[in-house]
Order: sequence, then C-alpha cells, then structure tokens
Amino acid sequence: MKRDGLLNPQLNQAIARLGHTDTFAICDCGLPLPPQARIIDLTLIHGVPSFEQVAEAILKEVVIEKVTIATQTPDVIINTLPADAPITKIDHEDFKKQINDCIFVVRTGSTTPYANAIYYCGVSF
Repeated sequence: MKRDGLLNPQLNQAIARLGHTDTFAICDCGLPLPPQARIIDLTLIHGVPSFEQVAEAILKEVVIEKVTIATQTPDVIINTLPADAPITKIDHEDFKKQINDCIFVVRTGSTTPYANAIYYCGVSF
C-alpha cells in the first residue's frame, strides 16, 4: 500500500502519463462531460469529495504551468488555484468545448456552480 498521497489507482495512472502542456480538468458534479472523455469519477454524494479537497490532493502531485477557468468561477474555487500559475478566464460555453481536449477529467461531488478548472502541465526541471 502507498504510504501517502493519492490512493486512487486510476488517478495515479493518469497523472503518471501526463507530459508537458498536457491538460486535465477537475470539475463539479454537474458539468456536462463529452462521451469520449476519460472520466475519473470520484463523486460519492453531493458535496463529497469537494472540488477543494480533490484539487489540493492532485496539485501536490503535478507541476502546473497555467490554468483556464470560466469567467463565472467563484472566488472560493479561484483561491484553490496555484498562486504561481497564470489564469485565463473564458466564457463557460467555451470552457465546456475545451474539456474535449483534456487527457482526462476528474469529476468531484462539488455542487458549487462553476467549480471547474482546466490545468496545463508544466515540467519539474
């Protein structure tokens, strides 16, 4: 058994395969997801796990170069984004289109409206 960090095997495998400029998303439980997307569904009940919990755990494992969010994204979600990563804000409809390009999408139990972010991977060297 792993000592600490992420325990979800699907999530660990997906993160290990990420390269520079690859994208992944963390989203709330209501975001419509494209049928062809690789979904890692962590939902349990409404609110569990929260966007904040999932983002905190994943961001300990990945180097982030930049982030895209919808203009409607609330401050409670913006405050979870990496402080050193530039943030691009786009309309929610355009955001939903960009989800199609993500390597994978992590679905949380969050019921906070617009609790969604697309992360662009950086490099650790």
